[in-house]
Amino acid sequence: MAVHVDPPPPGPVRRTRGTDTLIVAAALGLAIAAALAAQLGLPKAQPLVGAIVILGIAYACSTDRRAIDTRTVAWGLGLQIVFALIVLKTTIGQRVFATLGAAINKLLGFAGVGASFVFGPLGNSSVWGRVMTAALGPEGVNYGVIFAFQVLPTIIFIAALFAILYYFGVMQVVVRLFAVLMNKVMRASGAESLNVAASIFMGQTEAPLTIRPYLPEMTQSELMTVMTSGMAHISGGIMAAYILFGIEAKHLLTAVIMTAPGTIMMAKMFVPETEVPKTMGTVRLEVEQTDVNVIDAAGRGTGEGLHLALNVGAMLISFLALVALVNYLLGFAHLSLSQIFGWVFAPVAWSMGVPWHDAPRIGDLLGTRMALNEFVAYSQLGQLKSSIDPKSFTIATFALCGFANFSSIGIQIGGIGALAPNRRHDLARLGLRAMFAGTLANFMTATIAGFLL
Repeated sequence: MAVHVDPPPPGPVRRTRGTDTLIVAAALGLAIAAALAAQLGLPKAQPLVGAIVILGIAYACSTDRRAIDTRTVAWGLGLQIVFALIVLKTTIGQRVFATLGAAINKLLGFAGVGASFVFGPLGNSSVWGRVMTAALGPEGVNYGVIFAFQVLPTIIFIAALFAILYYFGVMQVVVRLFAVLMNKVMRASGAESLNVAASIFMGQTEAPLTIRPYLPEMTQSELMTVMTSGMAHISGGIMAAYILFGIEAKHLLTAVIMTAPGTIMMAKMFVPETEVPKTMGTVRLEVEQTDVNVIDAAGRGTGEGLHLALNVGAMLISFLALVALVNYLLGFAHLSLSQIFGWVFAPVAWSMGVPWHDAPRIGDLLGTRMALNEFVAYSQLGQLKSSIDPKSFTIATFALCGFANFSSIGIQIGGIGALAPNRRHDLARLGLRAMFAGTLANFMTATIAGFLL
């Protein structure tokens, strides 16, 4: 089934070298002015510095700065700001997302029923928390969640639920609506719009399945958008685990939706479109239906969820052990990874709106997300919830909400490369660029949130 939209207007007007210089000079001037305003005690100027710097970095890293479509950039920023205003500043937006957050928390509670049946009290965080508090006193509350028995089963349940929703066509309708919106207003092709929309709900290797027939003949810019959207989003099953870490569901939901237009904006700044995509002006969603019935769909989703949960558990065991090893070696120089990441990324955290006293700790998390993965970073963020400013916690929630890390480059080359073997070299060439573009997309989302909080 195809949904046709009007063909886009002519491509971007190429700018002269003098215009490029003027843009760079104006951006530097604005950044300096905003930084001075922040030093004078105007907190809203902090994220303004961040937004200007992020756009400046994307502009500087572009493969063809003169081909950047200013309309795409303007709409990307505009959609992010409008959505953030609705969610963070309007009563109805706050109520809607608070309701959605409560519904998600309720939904996650059902996973605990299955976990409790299999694992007994180990599968119920509230029961186990009371047991540990009675045994250890106030410190026992820190042992209320046992990851293997309570978080991993949630991933399995959510994967099964999503498989059922796809079987009944619910997710296809939602994805198509988002895709048509981005295709119309941001001049993105049908294929890349669908992939970005699917990335809101699916993982970085699952979302490209919705556009598998188009991957072999995609333009370089389209392929960059596909990779960047995978880097800048998280999957539904993983989101459920973060909520159990103490991350607010409404902020995670807001982050993944806000980041969608930001993903296209960053991808099109890093690698502007200079060709004519074959799916420009058309949105066509093709999802192969392999399940016989809803029971078959639930069983398949459960199997996929189990595979994902085992991978997550194994990854955490190995990565946390490696971090401990590196910290031990760095200890001879009286250093740690946390200190190094904190020093390097503290200015980045500050530019998003994080108060300076929290910036080193949030900077540590930003570095951890990039060097290791967002799962480790979110688990550490949950432990900081009671010791940092609520604003810092919320901004970090937005900034960490993506798969952009070095290991994801390999995951995408392997996963997307299996769907389109002829593009493997292009995927490898774009990998590092896509990781940075996805990181900046997350940072821009956090910066906008920091400005409005």
